[in-house]
Amino acid sequence: MVGISVGENESIDKALRRFKKKYERSGVLKEYKKRTFFVKPSIKKRMEKMKAVRRAQRTEEI
Repeated sequence: MVGISVGENESIDKALRRFKKKYERSGVLKEYKKRTFFVKPSIKKRMEKMKAVRRAQRTEEI
């Protein structure tokens, strides 16, 4: 579970911004979206291969 502690003199906007950033980095929403629908194993393999190819291309460029 994601949570933050708000300081005494900290504005709500600043605290909300910190919370959103922490929430996004934790991957909660990404995990939720991944679990909401079923992906066929063949499509899953294809996506993983494409991801590996992209990763390899990025490392070659650098």
